[in-house]
Amino acid sequence: MAKKTIPADIAKMSFEEALSELEDIVRRLEGGKDDLEKSIKAYLRGANLKNHCEAKLQEAKARVEKIVLGPENSIAAKPLGMD
Repeated sequence: MAKKTIPADIAKMSFEEALSELEDIVRRLEGGKDDLEKSIKAYLRGANLKNHCEAKLQEAKARVEKIVLGPENSIAAKPLGMD
């Protein structure tokens, strides 16, 4: 399977920024007022934004899964890479 390449401008975005732009694109596409070429470009950008959001969510999930109970049942973060 080919690795998904995220454009640099999207890769710099936070999850919230990417999600907001993705929501704007969905609204525009649902409105149906853009011509076909503009709609295709928006759809492709939306797909990249979706992939970026999914990657950010996976990163967050991995970080949350590293939280473990420490001494006396206190919550401690387990450094990434230590399984």
